[in-house]
Amino acid sequence: MSDPTVIGRELGTAELPEAIDRALAGASILVLPATRSGAVTEADPRLWTGAGRSPALILFTSGSTGKPKAVALSAEALTASERATERFLSGPGDWHLCLPVNHIAGFQVELRARLAGRAPVRAASAKFTADSFAAEVETLVERAGARPTYTSLVPTQLHRILEDARSTRAAAQITHILLGGAAISPALLDRADEAGLNIVRTYGMSETAGGCVYDGVPFDEVDITITEAGTIDLRGPVVADTYVEISADGRAITPVASTALTVDARGRRVMHTSDLGRLDDGVLSVLGRADDIIVSGGTNVSPHALETGLLPSWQREGVAEMLVTWVPDDEWGKKIVALVRPTDGRELAADETPREFARRLGGLDHGMRGQLLPQLVFTVDEIPSRSIGKPDRKAAAELAAKLAGGSGV
Repeated sequence: MSDPTVIGRELGTAELPEAIDRALAGASILVLPATRSGAVTEADPRLWTGAGRSPALILFTSGSTGKPKAVALSAEALTASERATERFLSGPGDWHLCLPVNHIAGFQVELRARLAGRAPVRAASAKFTADSFAAEVETLVERAGARPTYTSLVPTQLHRILEDARSTRAAAQITHILLGGAAISPALLDRADEAGLNIVRTYGMSETAGGCVYDGVPFDEVDITITEAGTIDLRGPVVADTYVEISADGRAITPVASTALTVDARGRRVMHTSDLGRLDDGVLSVLGRADDIIVSGGTNVSPHALETGLLPSWQREGVAEMLVTWVPDDEWGKKIVALVRPTDGRELAADETPREFARRLGGLDHGMRGQLLPQLVFTVDEIPSRSIGKPDRKAAAELAAKLAGGSGV
């Protein structure tokens, strides 16, 4: 997707903090680029064609379930999210930024840092490495003094950190590490806990100004309900006002009605997600996306459930990360496939076919009896993902089909 062509001034990184002030005050609209390589644009609020005050921020969804949508967040939604984060954690502190700012998670680090009174320690390179992370965090901790320290990561980054001793020691010095953006393996959390990292699992999306559920508990003033279809609805002040369209000439920003964003009888904004969830005594468990379900041989298979259930036992065999996908099959319709990335330095299935590898891993003590397991397992150098670290299931299915064709299975 190309970047939006909204008329406005492109901002450099150093200009963003003061631009955030203007946007929150209603003096401008910040438009995040649709791609990581684009620039943040500061637009005139008079471009807004909707009723009421113009939004403070417009950003694009990850597009994981189709074409990315432009989301409009108010100053009130952004501020409510930032203040709730401070209340949940340890108050205003110093932030480390290693996520792209075109996504809500990266922008929120800039916002939280600005409202906490000090610019974040920003990653010097667009490519995340364990070495660069360790150096940046050492700077962060030294600068912060008695103030709490925070960073926000996606699971792929945490995997890299835990495979390096220096970066693991640095991460253990951070007061709270927010972890979200993709499904989180219990095995990954166990490794982080053993290393002394203080992880806070987050759940949210562009339409909720980022994470609004921490460790399964919603922010104050955010309510969670599970629909009859098993999907998650989120209500509260952090929810976006609307989706928008930017005109072809970049001179108009217009609200677009959607059944995904509504207002309830009490006037609260509601985000109707496609995520499956369960509430146990008020604590939310996210079970994967309804539209990710794979129907194989007439049975519904949740990739998320397989990934979280199998990875702890598979990691003992040298698997660092995995992603479950499918390939077309005459008998099954869709055959279940796992793509796995080895732990650094490990060699997997050197003398096994993908089918034999799957049979061996499937026979481990993983507690997933009675469920369809991957019938093929392929080793890959990298798990297909989008820029924020979310699994790219479309790319994974394409890669699996290519690997299956090449291996003759």
